[in-house]
Amino acid sequence: MKKRVKLTFPQHLIKEPIIFTMAKKYDVMPNIRRARVTDTVGEMVLELDGTEENIENGIRSIREQGVDVELIEGDIIE
Repeated sequence: MKKRVKLTFPQHLIKEPIIFTMAKKYDVMPNIRRARVTDTVGEMVLELDGTEENIENGIRSIREQGVDVELIEGDIIE
């Protein structure tokens, strides 16, 4: 299964390996579709590939760390 998400990282999490940790811990393969990182905020659009349960657990984990997660519906990434 694949899901597309938009992640917004607060300043204190920009340099943390959150995506790598989620991918490794929950066996989810991220595909970075777009990213923008500044000194104050990080934004990323990812396509996550894995089982539905693993993807949901991974998303829950990064939300709990303070990352804003928005699900993207459809096939077009703006």
